[in-house]
Amino acid sequence: MTEKSAKVTTIGTFDGVHIGHQKILNRVVKLAKKRGFEPVVLTLFPHPRMVLQKDDSIKLLNTIDERVTILKSYGISEVVVKEFTKEFANLSARDYVQKILINELNTKQIVIGYDHHFGKNRSANINDLRLFAEEFKFTIEEISAQDIKDVTVSSTKIRNALNNGQVALANSYLGYNYFITGKVVKGKGLGRKLDFPTANIYIKEIYKLIPADGVYVVKSSFHNRVVYGMMNIGSNPTVSGKGRSIEVNFFNFNETIYGDIFKVEFLKRLRSEQKFENINALKAQLKKDRSDAQDYIKQLNE
Repeated sequence: MTEKSAKVTTIGTFDGVHIGHQKILNRVVKLAKKRGFEPVVLTLFPHPRMVLQKDDSIKLLNTIDERVTILKSYGISEVVVKEFTKEFANLSARDYVQKILINELNTKQIVIGYDHHFGKNRSANINDLRLFAEEFKFTIEEISAQDIKDVTVSSTKIRNALNNGQVALANSYLGYNYFITGKVVKGKGLGRKLDFPTANIYIKEIYKLIPADGVYVVKSSFHNRVVYGMMNIGSNPTVSGKGRSIEVNFFNFNETIYGDIFKVEFLKRLRSEQKFENINALKAQLKKDRSDAQDYIKQLNE
């Protein structure tokens, strides 16, 4: 049986994989390359609060599939998703290190924050990890207090920005455009009656954070072709909509995409959702939204 390749491992939720996280990932990749090891991320899912406190109100910036894809795009060779269960939460610090970091991953170096806690009741800290490092023959690279601050503050800032519809601000913290991944499902056909046919997006992961209600400029890709459009998130109050929906009107696009799963990126928020006096007022506003969106897209591509 061949021995597992040696790893440089970092551990964390990495929700959003934003610019703070990216600094850590770049460090892991650089160290791994220098030592001839594999760069690895160990991440947990579901979020501990979902399991221990049965809190389903928590919203995450990425689905777990999105998180893995983004992490790998920064040069991480393997993302180990450890299912967070009550049994996992009860692992002693020693078992966690020995069974997972050493036996399972063959970790030779850990990149971790000074405030990292692990093991049952999160009782072990960096000092305990140093003792384990001596015993199990691995080294530790500490993430600075400032870098830790960048990581923790940025995730909160991004969630707050998106909850306020400030997608441009969120994108600046992420280092890429915030996006959703969903399936196109049949709606009520209201958009088509308004001469603005829409693709209704269904996202099965209820924990995925959806930005504030409103109208946004968005882009997507179909068969390697970039398409732009405008998205409405909300309840369609003018036409007595029920429940929250996500609908995209793509510009210069007439393909049938029911059942397709695709990614939509947020570029700019145009306005909040409104209730109009009548259908004609709504149609007039939609025409203005389209014009505003196309002006913005033109500026982007100049």
